[in-house]
Amino acid sequence: MQQQRDHEEPEGTADAVARRVVDAERAAAPRDRHVGDVDLTSWRSRAGHAVAEAWAALGRRYGALPLLVLTLLVGIGIAVTATWAASEVYDAVREHDDVAVLDRPVLDWMLTMRSPTADRLVTWWTDIAGTVGMPIVAVLFLVGFTVQRRAWTPLVLLVAASGGSLLMTIAGKDLIGRARPPLADAVPPYEHSPSFPSGHTLNATVVVGTIVYLLILRQTRTVTRVWTIVVGTLFVLSIGVSRVFLGHHWTTDVLAAWALGAAWLAIVITAHRLYLTALRRGADPVRGSSPVRSSR
Repeated sequence: MQQQRDHEEPEGTADAVARRVVDAERAAAPRDRHVGDVDLTSWRSRAGHAVAEAWAALGRRYGALPLLVLTLLVGIGIAVTATWAASEVYDAVREHDDVAVLDRPVLDWMLTMRSPTADRLVTWWTDIAGTVGMPIVAVLFLVGFTVQRRAWTPLVLLVAASGGSLLMTIAGKDLIGRARPPLADAVPPYEHSPSFPSGHTLNATVVVGTIVYLLILRQTRTVTRVWTIVVGTLFVLSIGVSRVFLGHHWTTDVLAAWALGAAWLAIVITAHRLYLTALRRGADPVRGSSPVRSSR
């Protein structure tokens, strides 16, 4: 009898956890569906509607949350492939020295604005998007989202977005191996990893972009949403400019990072929209979650 109780208790615990996850996701989905008057589960194009229908059907069969995770994993593969393609294009352009037309003049202009005070302030600012600062920012917001919403979706989106941007940065640097600006033109502490793309800029674009997206999903006032987007955009732009100002990256490294980061961010947001669409069209967050709820 004791062994039977010991066997049943984990199942009950697992069922309870599953119910909490399912209930939290179901409760969060309706509030996340709209940004102002825009319904994120509405697809205007014929292609978008077809993809949403197919995704919803798969969600009803396998569960919307596991499918969201799988979609983001596939998206990471696409993003890394896009980074490889961008690296190939950049390599072809670099062979003709076309990038030098932009890179060197911009860096020379930045050198004219340097001063000891400016150098210290910009170094402090750019470190926020560094290998220590950006994870801290992401974790703080992640804890806030989790406590406030009691759902797994923010965790899935932020972890996937951050992991994808990290892989894109590694792939771009390994494929190109571009040298950074000369140390004589850089502000210490010096960095010695490959220059293309700018990791600070790419990670800031994706992580802050995802945070902004999650924030505006719950903001009801238009002015609040506008200010959230403006502040997030200015932060991302300023990080990119700071990398060139400090002589740690060329301008084209930053431009490529903005473009790649925006593309990956669009994939993350689209995956979340498909997830919300599947829930609206009858999918359960986790496969078999309806029977779990009805059995209690």
